[in-house]
Amino acid sequence: MLDAAEARVRQARVRPNPTLGLEAENAFGSGSFNGYGNAETTLSLSQNLELWGRRGARVGAARAEADTASLRQDQARVEAAARLALAYSEAEAAQRRYDLAHEALAVTIADTRAALILVAEGREPMLRGIQGESEAAAARASLDEAEAERDAAFARLTAVALSTTPLTSIEVSLIDRIPANPANPTSAAPQVRVAEAERAAAESRITVERVRAEPDVTASIGVRRYEGEDATALTFGLSLPLPLFDRNRGNIEAAQADFRAADARLTGARQDAEAARNAAQARLRASTSRVSAADAGVTAGEEAYRLSRIGFDAGRISQLELRSSRSALISARNAAVDARLARVRAEIDLARLQGRAPFGTPQ
Repeated sequence: MLDAAEARVRQARVRPNPTLGLEAENAFGSGSFNGYGNAETTLSLSQNLELWGRRGARVGAARAEADTASLRQDQARVEAAARLALAYSEAEAAQRRYDLAHEALAVTIADTRAALILVAEGREPMLRGIQGESEAAAARASLDEAEAERDAAFARLTAVALSTTPLTSIEVSLIDRIPANPANPTSAAPQVRVAEAERAAAESRITVERVRAEPDVTASIGVRRYEGEDATALTFGLSLPLPLFDRNRGNIEAAQADFRAADARLTGARQDAEAARNAAQARLRASTSRVSAADAGVTAGEEAYRLSRIGFDAGRISQLELRSSRSALISARNAAVDARLARVRAEIDLARLQGRAPFGTPQ
C-alpha cells in the first residue's frame, strides 16, 4: 500500500503532456478553394499551464495519502509484533503447563505408591488406594490435555512467525520478563496518528477541489502555412473554460463533509486512546501484583506440601490432607503461569496503544 501511495506521489509531480495538433483549412472545396492550392495548414503545440496552484495541490494531496499509508504500515508492524508476542507467550505458557502437569503426575504417582504401601500394611483402608489410583489416572489425562494444548500453541506460533520449520520449544522466556511500560503520550497512539493523517489528507482534498473550480488555462503556439501566398506565420493563444455553470461546488462540499467526518474520527480516536491507555496501565499494574501474589502462593504451597508429605510418611496426617495440599500446590503453580500470561497480555495491549513492540521501544 505504501509503495502504491509513493508511486502516486511521483505521478502527481509529473506535468501534463503537451498536445501536438495539425489542422488544414480551406482545402478541397469549390471555386477558388478547389484542391489544396489555397489551403491554410497549421501545426500547433498546446500546453496546460496548471495555474492557481493546481499542481501543488495535487502533489500535496498525494503526499498526505502517502503519509497516511506510511502510518498504517507502522501500525501494521506494531500489530504484527503484538500477535507474535502473544503467540510466543501462549506457547511458552502451554509448555510450562505441560511441564507442571508432568511433574504433577509424578508427584501424584509417588503419593499413590505411598498410600498403597500403607494400605498393604493395614494402616489405611483399601478405599484410599483406589482413590490414589483414580487421582493418578486423572493426572495422566491432564497431562495428555496439556500436551495437546502445547502442540496446538506451537503450531499457532509457527504460523504467526511464518516459519518454514515447525517450532517445538522456547529458548528465551517472555512470560518472566518485566514489562517495559515507558511513558508515552496519548498522541503517540497509532490510531491517533492515523486519524490525524486522515484528517490532513481530507483537508488537502478540499484544496484540490477548490483549485479545480478555477479555469484550466491552456497556452498554444504554432506555425500556419498559406499555400496560396506561399507564406508562413506564427499563431499563439490562450484558451480557458468559462465557469458559467460548473463551479465544482458539489465536489467541494463533499470534500468538506469528508473533512468534518475525519475531524470527528480524530476526536473519537483521541478519547478512545486515552481511555484504553488508562485501562491498559491499570490492567498491567493489577497483573504485576497478581504475579507477586501467585509467586507467594507457590512458595507457601510448596512448603505446605513438603510438610504434609513428611507428616503423611510419619503417619501423623491422613491421605485426604496430603491430597488437599498437593491439589493446592498444583493450582498455585498453574495460577502463577496464568498470572504471568495475563501480565504479558496487559503489556501487549499497552504496547499496541503506545505504538511500540511489546517489551521494546517505540517504533
